Amino acid sequence: MGPPGVGKGTQAAQMQALLGVPHVSTGNILRVAIQQEGSALGPEVRRFVERGRLVPDGLMGDLIAERLERKDSVAGFILDGFPRTLEQVDILDGVLGRLGLELDRVLMLKVPEAEIVRRLSGRRTCPKCGSVFHLESRPPATAGVCDACGAELVQRPDDTERVIRERMKVYADQTLPVAEAYRSRGLLIEIDGFGEVDAVRARLTSGLGKV
Repeated sequence: MGPPGVGKGTQAAQMQALLGVPHVSTGNILRVAIQQEGSALGPEVRRFVERGRLVPDGLMGDLIAERLERKDSVAGFILDGFPRTLEQVDILDGVLGRLGLELDRVLMLKVPEAEIVRRLSGRRTCPKCGSVFHLESRPPATAGVCDACGAELVQRPDDTERVIRERMKVYADQTLPVAEAYRSRGLLIEIDGFGEVDAVRARLTSGLGKV
């Protein structure tokens, strides 16, 4: 867990390879549910997403449960993007209880807010293939053009500085209490998320053995 732009997705993908367990991202779960033919929950998810509304906690919990019941999660999993509120902590507790599972630890990436603003405001995405670039750390070969498919890169509306700072306020209000809840259970490990990807990964790997 950690604030927007801290590198959760990047690090979770690398931890997936290191540990040999699936990276369970709520964003990916929603996209797959919408696209997957015959999905029992897909049409319900689509109704919320197409109206620009947040998927309710209960439905999100059902999607998480459905994902964690798959065979590839038997040996473990890395959750990314859930839970984000105390209500979702309760929902996850219920899901894990039904599956006879429990969390081993919660790794919280931390960086200064100014760095979050720099990272997100410089991010550019491809609306066609989903590739992500950064004006400073990972610029495209041709300015404004996706290396993978040639489409024009865009800045997400929520990657402007004003919106980023508002997202940070929401994070402080809603998600920091989640960290405190897991701290009280002795599960939380705080990790310095500043620096190169490999350096942060090394700190995360060290954090796995601290609980």
